[in-house]
Amino acid sequence: MDESGEHHITIPDHDPIKIGLLSKIMNDVAQHLKISKAELLAKINE
Repeated sequence: MDESGEHHITIPDHDPIKIGLLSKIMNDVAQHLKISKAELLAKINE
């Protein structure tokens, strides 16, 4: 995975995390890594 330097995000301590918030977090990480959310999911599931 091409890591584009450090990236800090705040993840609330909710249990469970709402699906919309999880999607936003994943979009943010994928954008930082310059990959699609689908590619991020594939890498998480490797």
